[in-house]
Amino acid sequence: MPPDPDQKLDIDEKLLARLKSADHEAYAEVYRRFNRPLYTVAFRICQSEQEALDVLQETFVQAFVRIEQFRGDSFWGWIRRITVNQCLSRLRQIKRKSLTLVDPDDWAGHTSDGGAQIDLNEAFARLPAETRAVVWLYDVEGYSHQEIADAFGKSLSFSKTQLSRAHQKLRDWLDKPEDDGPCPQMITAS
Repeated sequence: MPPDPDQKLDIDEKLLARLKSADHEAYAEVYRRFNRPLYTVAFRICQSEQEALDVLQETFVQAFVRIEQFRGDSFWGWIRRITVNQCLSRLRQIKRKSLTLVDPDDWAGHTSDGGAQIDLNEAFARLPAETRAVVWLYDVEGYSHQEIADAFGKSLSFSKTQLSRAHQKLRDWLDKPEDDGPCPQMITAS
């Protein structure tokens, strides 16, 4: 039986004890083990290298400061939740500052025949930040609609509506016919 890929994304009791005793080598080991997958989560939600790096730094600070709050079930799930919460917090800050994002209709690749051409990553990046976060959390991270709604402090219908509208926009932008059914698993974590 092949090894479980999430197994390497967990920690044993010895490492946990070292973290709780503020062992700097344990911090480094956890950072080496988790920084890449957490950066991927942060980048996919924030769509900015700098924001993702800032989220990553804040995630590790929060995790190490609050290690006593870890209940011992899944370290990967716990630290990933911290990352997602940091991303959502940043998205709320951006929304509060009312930063104007580039109008998605103002940019799209163009083919030699003048038609618009867009790839999946561009289409995903065109989604509003909050909607992009819902799509990523549901389609890639496997969060339920209730978990997403709770994370945003919104109703269950918020998550379902955001996801449905996003899938429709992505289908439209990618020139896929509507009768293809629900949007397939669109994005894979790298």
